[in-house]
Amino acid sequence: MLRLSKGLSKGLVFAIALSSLVAISALARQAPSSTDGSGYVGNEACAPCHQKIYESYKRTSMAHASGPATDDLIPADFVHPPSRVHYRIYADGNRAWLTFERPGDAALNGKRQLLYYIGSGRRGKSYLFAVDRFLFESPVNWYANKHTWDMAPAYQDARQAPLNLPAYTSCLHCHVSGMKPPLKGTENRYDMPVFAYSGVSCERCHGPGAAHVKGGAIVNPAKLVPDWRDAVCMQCHLEGKVAIERRGRHVYDYRPGDNLSDYMRYYVLIDPQAQGLGAVSQVEALAGSMCKQKSGDKMSCTSCHDPHSSPPAEERVSYFRGKCLTCHGEAFGAKHHAEQSDCTACHMAAISSTDIVHTQVTDHRIPRRPGPAPRLEDLSPRSPRLQPFPPSPEAEQDTRDLALAWESLAKDGMPVAKTEAERLLRVAAGQNPPDAVVLSGLAYLEQTHGAIDHARDLYRRALAVDPYLIDAANNLGAIEAREGNLRNAIQLWDDAFGRAPARSTIGMNLARTFCDAGKADDARSFILRVLEFNPDMQAAKRLLQQINATPSACAH
Repeated sequence: MLRLSKGLSKGLVFAIALSSLVAISALARQAPSSTDGSGYVGNEACAPCHQKIYESYKRTSMAHASGPATDDLIPADFVHPPSRVHYRIYADGNRAWLTFERPGDAALNGKRQLLYYIGSGRRGKSYLFAVDRFLFESPVNWYANKHTWDMAPAYQDARQAPLNLPAYTSCLHCHVSGMKPPLKGTENRYDMPVFAYSGVSCERCHGPGAAHVKGGAIVNPAKLVPDWRDAVCMQCHLEGKVAIERRGRHVYDYRPGDNLSDYMRYYVLIDPQAQGLGAVSQVEALAGSMCKQKSGDKMSCTSCHDPHSSPPAEERVSYFRGKCLTCHGEAFGAKHHAEQSDCTACHMAAISSTDIVHTQVTDHRIPRRPGPAPRLEDLSPRSPRLQPFPPSPEAEQDTRDLALAWESLAKDGMPVAKTEAERLLRVAAGQNPPDAVVLSGLAYLEQTHGAIDHARDLYRRALAVDPYLIDAANNLGAIEAREGNLRNAIQLWDDAFGRAPARSTIGMNLARTFCDAGKADDARSFILRVLEFNPDMQAAKRLLQQINATPSACAH
């Protein structure tokens, strides 16, 4: 009898690992000396005419949001008690390394060369490594607020070493400049080097500079209409509850001066039970402040923050007090708690992030009085609802994106989201032209209901529109296998696993299928590929041990 890995998952189940190393640290440092067709030229091209800004910007957190792993490496020597895995991060010559081992477990003892760091270190820092050009995040992060190393946010209680956390474009986009998109059909396989310029470059806010260095124009965000001005900051300082890429678009294609809503639709969750703020919530929090509501379009992020420089630590209190008094006036400042010069201590206090451990976030809702912070808006509805941000009539009427937003919450385990997701997905699935992501989302929900025939049809329609959908191929393979159509299942899984080898469940489905067919060598090859990316997967280890000990066991 065919045995399949449990669960249906977002793409069946995100796997947990990685293995042999192919990228060279020199690639992480490589940067084009001239434009590559994108129009980007790098910060150094700006320096001759903007030397003062260039020098001050180099000292900001944004300028240090990413770079080669060996730059300012933070060593780690950390044991994670739930998994008993010992992690180390260290430099050896001109290379940086991550090692991992579990005492008494010879099968989990390895190392990965770290290529890049992500995060300026002000809040935290993580590192990236590659296996066969598939890029992954380190399982351990540096948390600056607590000055400690710990597991990545979602893996605090993991019992296995999560060495296959894909480095998705949604994360890279906000930390690097000149990013290459993943290779077609993959989630996280990149040509090396992955990005051309470290950190957030000048051009991330001003647009490609090739024409400007030759005397042409360039985008000045301050001169854009308010929505497009604010979008320059919003591209990275707005996360919302759910973010949905528009059909056929990617957020990394956005350029300053574009309408960000043409690339990404953001939704905030209006929930009467919700408290606190996420780590990336500055824009929507500011929108809920009385300061922003009374100032309107005159106020933006740059009303208080100079993107070209950061005040020294000893000047931060006076600097931001000055920003407050620009609107509130010196007379108000003289009588309003004159003994307390730090306005932010009471009105923008740092609070614990709701989504990243060991991390605090400045409260941009700017509450009038210290204490429980105000909510983002009136929370009169009894049930949670999703609201597009920024609000617009067009966004309110966009069934497709709202349906996918509810579907995302349903997959994350929010019970009330499932009903709304199904209702909207059925509407969106009937629209023309057919949308592969919508069809696949509806198919998944039908599959969970046991409506297998309808789910199969929807998956096939989705793959006819976009044959690269990994989730659709994976779940359709499960349907085909359960009905005995093993040739179709193997074809679907083999293609998907080749493009996403860190999805361990797909590889295990293939291994078990071949094992049940008595093909021990084929089964072994898939298990070894799984363990290359997920060396701590216990089910894979057990099956490999069984096959090596008794190859004929596959022929039962």
